[in-house]
Amino acid sequence: VQLQASGGGSVQAGGFLRLSCSVSRIMFRAYDMAWYRQAPGKERELVASITSGGATTLATPVKGRFIISRDNAQDAVYLQMNNLKPEDTGVYYCSTEERGRRRWGQGTQVTVSS
Repeated sequence: VQLQASGGGSVQAGGFLRLSCSVSRIMFRAYDMAWYRQAPGKERELVASITSGGATTLATPVKGRFIISRDNAQDAVYLQMNNLKPEDTGVYYCSTEERGRRRWGQGTQVTVSS
C-alpha cells in the first residue's frame, strides 16, 4: 500500500485546514482508514477513523471540530479540521491496516499558532 498525505500548513488558532490522503496499491473501498497525529515529544495518537462502510469515530479532543470522510471513487480519505487549536499541532499521518500490519504514510505537518 502507498499512502500520500497532503494539505498541512501553518494557521492561526481558529483557522481550518483540510488534509487529503491518496491511497494506492490496495482495493481502497474494502479498507478502514484512519488519521493519527504526533505532537513533539508525545506518542502518536488516533485522531479519527472511518470504516469501509463509512462509519466514523473521532477522538474526544477533536469532536465537533474535525470531520473524516472518504471518496471511494478517488481512493482518498480526508480530514477537515475546523476551529484549530495550538494543541492540534503535530505531524498528521494517514494509516490503514494491511496484511495484519499498520501502514503509514509520510505525514504532513500542521502548525497552529495562538
